This record gives sequence, structure tokens and C-alpha cells, in this order.
Amino acid sequence: MRTLLLGLLVGLIALSASAQPVPRWMTLPPTPTLPLATSSGRAPVNGILIWYATFGSGPPVLLLHGGLANADYWGHQVPTLARSHRVIVMDSRGHGRSTRDNRPYGYTLMASDVIGLMDFLGVPQAAVVGWSDGAIIGLSLAMSYPARISRLFAFAANSDPSGVKDVDKSPVFGAFIARAEKEYEALSATPKEYKRFVAEISTMWATQPNWTAADLAGIKVRTWIVDADHDEAIKRENTEFMAREIPNAGLLLQPEVSHFSMLQAPRQFGDDVARFLERKWD
Repeated sequence: MRTLLLGLLVGLIALSASAQPVPRWMTLPPTPTLPLATSSGRAPVNGILIWYATFGSGPPVLLLHGGLANADYWGHQVPTLARSHRVIVMDSRGHGRSTRDNRPYGYTLMASDVIGLMDFLGVPQAAVVGWSDGAIIGLSLAMSYPARISRLFAFAANSDPSGVKDVDKSPVFGAFIARAEKEYEALSATPKEYKRFVAEISTMWATQPNWTAADLAGIKVRTWIVDADHDEAIKRENTEFMAREIPNAGLLLQPEVSHFSMLQAPRQFGDDVARFLERKWD
């Protein structure tokens, strides 16, 4: 009898466990779509064409997406931010609807693309919100073009390759890479070159950036270093290192999300960005 009751109890526990919802940091919600743009097009920048779109009016804020992705990933945040800002999104070179040339991918080069787009749009200065590679591009901008960046919200960046985890065993990251292939095929001018694209981006990830504490200490742009408490790609110690070394930087950890926070908890991510953009410093 005791054996039977124990078996029933184990079965009930297993059934209860299986009924528990999947934690949101273990999900990859669908890629959103962007709302109707105020303007959009392809800007001639650095010998390539950078796709961009703008929304709303007010102080400019530029949203920079992560590696392998495209500007559509900001679809949840754009409508809210556009109520009070001129929101600019762009596809990084070789990503989404933007073209590329034969130069190797690099954060310095992609930062110069951002400045080229700002020049094309007549934007002398903008706040930057970056995710992953976009956050690294934002840090590069803060170092090389500080007068053009009013403030920087850097989500899920790393300062050097040692700050990245092995994501090969992450089911969420694996699902993202598979999804990115379909999106690349649908948007890119070179839809059959995804494997080459991934290989070249992976080379960049393995070798860049290479910023020291002294490099980070030179950043004068108001910066928040932001990450997820369950980020499967970025080591927490590297996040804390950057926040510690950048003068007066803020450190924010978003709860119950991963590297894809803007999809998993869009309102939370958007509220954090809005709070940062509204932040008053003495």
C-alpha cells in the first residue's frame, strides 16, 4: 500500500512539474513587425546601402540590433518610444535589408556606418539603445564619436571575446540562429549566403572587441550597462567589469529574461529604456 501511495505521489509531482509554464528566459517569442514608418529607405553610406526607418518626432534615439538579426526586432519598443522621440532603426551592414562590400565585419567599421547614416539624415546627435552587437557598436561610438552620442543604453555587450559564453548548447540561441536564417533569406539581397554570413560574423565575435579597462575609462558619454539575469551569451563578470570601469556608468540587470529580453518582456525592456531616456543628471 505504501509503495502504491508513493508511486502515486511521484506521479503527481511529475505531472505538476510538467504542467509548469516554461520560464520566459527559455522562450523565443516571434519576431515583431515594425509599425508604419514616417520615412524609410536605403542610405548610401561607406560604399554600401544602409536600410533605415524613422518614426515619430522629438529628440532622436537610434536603436541598434544584435548580430544576425535586423531592425524588426525592435517592433515592440518603437511605438512607445515614438510617442515622445524621433526613433531611428537601421539594419547593420550585411544584415537584413542592408548591403555590404568585401571589407571584413568589424565594430569600428559598423560604428562609422551609424555616423554615416546620421549624417545622411541630418542628425547631429542621438541617444543610442543597443542590443548585443548593437550595444558594442554603441560603445565604439561613445569612444570614437562622443560628441554625436548624447547617452548610451548598452544591453548585452561584452568588452572582449572572453566575456562571451559558449552558446552552442543553448536551445534558445540555437532557435534564434535558425530563425535568423529564414529572416536573412527573406530580406537580404544575397539570400543564399547565410552560412558565409554567419561564418564571417563568427570570426568577428571570436576576435573583437578588445577593450581594456583604460579604454572603457575614456568613455565620457552617460552610459547604462544593462543585461539579463539569465543571459545565455554574456558572462556576468564582464558586464560588471564594464559598469565598474566606465565612469559614472549605471548597472541594470533585467529580471527573468535572457539575451532576447526585448522579445521576452517587451514592456519591461521598453520601460527601462524610457526611464533611461528621461533620466536627469546633475
